[in-house]
Formats: sequence, structure tokens, C-alpha cells
Amino acid sequence: MASPPPKLPIPGRRNILITSALPYVNNVPHLGNIIGCVLSADVFARYCRLRGYNAIYICGTDEYGTATETKALEEKCSPKEICDKYHVIHDEVYKWFDIKFDKFGRTSAPEQTEVCQAIFHKLMENKWLTENTMQQLYCDTCERFLADRLVEGKCPTEGCNYEAARGDQCENCSKLLNPTELIDPKCKVCKNAPRIRDTDHLFLELPLLSDKLVNYINNTSVAGMWSQNAIQATNAWLKEGLKQRCITRDLKWGVPVPHEKYKDKVFYVWFDAPIGYISITASYTPDWEKWWKDPDNVELFQFMGKDNVPFHTVMFPSTLLGTGENWTMMKTISVTEYLNYEAG
Repeated sequence: MASPPPKLPIPGRRNILITSALPYVNNVPHLGNIIGCVLSADVFARYCRLRGYNAIYICGTDEYGTATETKALEEKCSPKEICDKYHVIHDEVYKWFDIKFDKFGRTSAPEQTEVCQAIFHKLMENKWLTENTMQQLYCDTCERFLADRLVEGKCPTEGCNYEAARGDQCENCSKLLNPTELIDPKCKVCKNAPRIRDTDHLFLELPLLSDKLVNYINNTSVAGMWSQNAIQATNAWLKEGLKQRCITRDLKWGVPVPHEKYKDKVFYVWFDAPIGYISITASYTPDWEKWWKDPDNVELFQFMGKDNVPFHTVMFPSTLLGTGENWTMMKTISVTEYLNYEAG
């Protein structure tokens, strides 16, 4: 049976673009993944279709970054093989739950590289990116810089002291971290203690973009009726003061940085993952810009778990605003609390 032609926005109709947080590809989806974002977006998509709105529901597996590299090391295969294996598993699980995506794609598709690099060039052109040297943990045994998820240690946050905090975030208290802040860090692969070394990276200047961002948040959070937990998480970030955010990593598995000096690096997964919504739409239809570059005629609704909020209300909007292009920005965000099972 031939699949129906891709839907495009229809003038004069209510056009709704729905995304749910892209589930990470390195594991079998569990109930938390389903309830956290996929199910709520699916229910909303069904509601929109029943109301006769012109709606598409986009999702896919988030495939780049350290977690995939780590899993590939564990399973002794290549990152691509890991992604191919788990993408199929994810796809089957959601089909079994009868989740009706218009497109369930992947961030390792060629469209991702294209869209991501185009956005990067615009940010470079508009001077929102700066170079900086940062200190990073280097493992002499594995002979490489350790990206945040390749490091584990004790959480430095007062009153937390969680023993297995990752280098990017403590799962226990949700605090975002830098690997060098961890107490007694260990390389996740060989369990040895890494040392600190200098490495150059590119940063998105969030402080310079803050006026545009705050203006967007103030207007949209009201107009789009953001959920209370989304507003709280966003305000917590703004209150701490926006800091420049590193968008490159010393990894091999990811979207290559199209810059002579940084050609051996890839984009940080949290820079490129939200761009996946756009690139997966681009693999759904070559006319993807009709959805993503028409804010007057398209409403964007995003669904996710509470740990993903700042990336969707601060990082992703700043990235799009920085390009100076007329993007369809998120109107409404729906945030699910964690699904707890027997108090865990």
C-alpha cells in the first residue's frame, strides 16, 4: 500500500506541528519514555485530527553523542550498528502501543547534517559564536578526552552527594554539571581517574541573545499557556543568569563541525538533538520549510519530560533566534513529571 503524500500547511486552516522529545537510541524504551512524551503527544495529535485540524506528529530516535559511543563500547560494535539495532526496537515498541506518528525518523539521517550545519553557519555569520579554551578531563588509559557522559563521580551539589552523577547532569537532583566539577571522577570505560587538559571549543553566546530570548519567553509562555513546571524550570535557568554554552565535543559520532579548526569535533548532542525535529520533518517532506518557516500559519506544540525543559525553552529557541531567520517557534510546551515506580 502506497503511503499517503506528506501533509503540508493549508492556508486558512489551523495547522499544527506536534513533536515529542526524541527518545535516546541506546536502550529499549520503557513506560517512562512512553508516558513522558510520546503518549501525551499522540493523544493531542488524535484530538487535533478529530477536530479537523491539519496536524502532523513528528518524532524519531536521538542517535548522536556520548551515550551511543558508550553503549557501542559496551556491546563491542560501532555506534552506527547500535543505532540501527535500537531504532528498529523503538519503532516496533511504539507501533505495538499504536502511537500514530506522521514520521518517526532518526537524527543520524543526512538531513540532520544539512540542517544543523546550515544553522551553525548562520550563527557564525551573525557572530553569536565565540571560541574559548576549556578544561576537560582526559583519560590517559583510553587516550582521549572524556565527554560528559563518559565520566561519573560524586555530585558536588550541597545536600545531594549522589555517588553516580554523570558529567553533564546529576540524575538525583537534576542539577546540570560540568565533568570537572565532579568529586572523585572516574572514566566510565576503564574506571581510572582522568586528568584535566586544555581543549578549544565553540560556544553559543546565550548572554548576548538573552534580550531576544526573554522577550520570546515572556510573550509565548502566556500566549501558549505553558505548563507551570515548564515556566518554573525556565525561570530557574534565567535566574541563575545565562552563561555561554559549549556546542562542540571531542567525539567522533555526531554531526561534523564545518570549520577548519574544529573539523575533528562534532556538535554537542543538545545543540543538535532539537534540530532533529526540523531534520526529521525534512525527511518527511522536501517542503519542510512550509512547516518550520511560517510562524504566522503554523503552531508548534512540543511534549517532553521535565528534565528536557531548559533545552526546549532556552537552548533551542536561542539557536533559532540567533539565525535571524523566520522560524516557527514553539508556542505551547507540555511537560510530564517523572513516572515513579515503587518510589523509584
